[in-house]
Amino acid sequence: MSLTFLSPLGALLTLGVVCPLVALAVITRRADRVRSALDLPQRPRSRLALPVAAAVAAAGLLGLAAAQPVALQETTRRVRSNAEALVVLDVSRSMLARRGPSSSSRLERARRAAEILRTALPAVPVGVASLTDRVLPHLFPSADEDVFRATAERAVGIERPPPRSSILTNATSLDALAAIPTQRFFSPAAEKRLLLVLTDGESQAVNAGRIARELRRAPAIDTVFVQFWNKDDRVFTRGAPEPQYRPDPTARPALDKLAVATGASVYGENELGAAVRKARALLSNGPTVSQGTRTDRHALAPYLAAAVMLPLALLLWRRDR
Repeated sequence: MSLTFLSPLGALLTLGVVCPLVALAVITRRADRVRSALDLPQRPRSRLALPVAAAVAAAGLLGLAAAQPVALQETTRRVRSNAEALVVLDVSRSMLARRGPSSSSRLERARRAAEILRTALPAVPVGVASLTDRVLPHLFPSADEDVFRATAERAVGIERPPPRSSILTNATSLDALAAIPTQRFFSPAAEKRLLLVLTDGESQAVNAGRIARELRRAPAIDTVFVQFWNKDDRVFTRGAPEPQYRPDPTARPALDKLAVATGASVYGENELGAAVRKARALLSNGPTVSQGTRTDRHALAPYLAAAVMLPLALLLWRRDR
């Protein structure tokens, strides 16, 4: 842990307390002379100790805040050397569906779930891909959580990539998952591989046997499906639901059937905690290697500025006494 100041000259703001302290000294001396002339008892100097200390403390805290101190904490990043995960987000148009015009869409909820899953696997390199009728990698498994979040937020969007055919009402094809084992989405060193598929499950007909054969190729890929779906979801355009879209009630049974064939697990979006536990169990523990250092910055100025209110409040309280 180390401390650095972004604006060290800002500490000169502390000197601003000198003027009021000098004024206080002049006024106090003058008051003492007046009391002596009137033969009145002198006020004890100890009564000034508290307000002077509070003023100095407030000025000191304000000066420190103006200097913008930043605490730097360097930690060595340990990364799993034998395990990787890939988060695949369904970006078909049905992922625009939501409960109401102002509610979060399925894709928005899936993005938030992706970040939760990523945070739950801190030492595991995790990548990002999108799915329509094919799988497109946006980020190969990486240990950098910030890059993962930026990729999920900025690179993943509805129909990016667009489906090959714009005629089909349902453009999603979970069959595209069969290409993952042969397209080098994972590095050769990854003995444990995990696929986290975030989808509404509304897909074209699925060849579960083919997907199962491909995912079981050594090294096998474990799969966890998280479904984002509700019977009341609608796709809204200018605040009005599109009559062409209705949630497919066969989506979950189809996912369950695919899960049985592939040995995967299926969870609803309200079961994200269980999905996290399953993902951790599948990857379990393993060897780690050092992969550089990570520097975390913690700005202290806001806390110091807030702390200024304490001596100021003490001054106001003392004034009323």
